[in-house]
Amino acid sequence: MTVAYRRILLKLSGEALMGDDDYGISRDMLARIVAEIAEIRALGVEVGVVIGGGNIFRGVAGGAAGMDRATADYMGMLATVMNALALGDAMRQAGVAARVQSALSIEPVVEFYIRGKSIRYLEEGKVVIFAAGTGNPFFTTDTAAALRGREIEAEVVLKATKVDGVYSADPMKDKSATRYDRISFDEAISRDLKVMDATALALCRDQQLHGHGVEHFVAHHHAAELLGQGVHPLHFVRMGLERFLLSRTQAARQINNGVALDAVTQTVEQLQGQCA
Repeated sequence: MTVAYRRILLKLSGEALMGDDDYGISRDMLARIVAEIAEIRALGVEVGVVIGGGNIFRGVAGGAAGMDRATADYMGMLATVMNALALGDAMRQAGVAARVQSALSIEPVVEFYIRGKSIRYLEEGKVVIFAAGTGNPFFTTDTAAALRGREIEAEVVLKATKVDGVYSADPMKDKSATRYDRISFDEAISRDLKVMDATALALCRDQQLHGHGVEHFVAHHHAAELLGQGVHPLHFVRMGLERFLLSRTQAARQINNGVALDAVTQTVEQLQGQCA
């Protein structure tokens, strides 16, 4: 089976691990994420994962009020390590080979991040889970995703969260928020959209992979975006995790079986309706 991308970097928010819970890690959601990543691996795609920590602690949240920002950010990094360990353990139990690497040196607990080792693990077919963000305060895990994606030479970097597109505001808080089908990085920065922080947006905009520039967010054209139908090879997609993963594997199968792109797009839309 031929796939358009051989190596991807998936950015998961910590909130994605909560499922329907108010905080922490949902075992059911964790198992679902692992199963879908395993299915992507079965297609022959090398997978790296950057994971957030917002389900446990967020440096800019109310719980950090009055705390030194750097200290709060380090606490947030430790939360990402906890999530990465949980994800790695779930993968081990599911029979998926995985390695966890941390940007913070806590080697009795987790292996320290070394770029060369990460690439070797990926080449060996292991899922590499990157924890502790960039290892520096004042930088988000979105920035870490952009950085790690460039470092491991990922062909596509994908962001999966609990909402179904890129919005003008948080749709969970603002019912009047409008969704963008396509928006450039410059527009996202100028409009101060909270889909990613400005540092991560600028890094994505400025970096190039294999001679192709980063141009746009793509909210819903899953098949075209993921399978190389006339788009650039590095994009960030913000959508429901289960919708992204389900759509990606189903669309890959159909395109590789010679189904027309229009039919794949229709299938993706049907899957989205089922997940809504």
